[in-house]
Amino acid sequence: MSATTAVWIVLLLSMVAANLPWMSNRVFFIREPGSGRKSAWFRLLEWLLLYFIVGGIVMGLEQKITGTRHAQDWEFYAVTACLFLVFALPGFIYRTDLRVHLDRAKRRAR
Repeated sequence: MSATTAVWIVLLLSMVAANLPWMSNRVFFIREPGSGRKSAWFRLLEWLLLYFIVGGIVMGLEQKITGTRHAQDWEFYAVTACLFLVFALPGFIYRTDLRVHLDRAKRRAR
């Protein structure tokens, strides 16, 4: 696998993983919540967990491609967390705003 291919895989994986908490109503993607709705805290916790999972996958890819892992300071992790947050924006907008408008338009059309 080339480095360019790995970069595209990481970007696509990050985009999908960052949006998963807002697209699924299951708690940790396993079970339905008892109240019927997943709280915002669970969504943020899932987002953070997925950030670390994707980070682990990226470290593994870096080890496989280059043969070593490069040391990173806190700035690197701050930037990647912000980038993961930006990647989550479409799912967040869909869950909090767009879905409400789509449901309202669907009810009016009936």
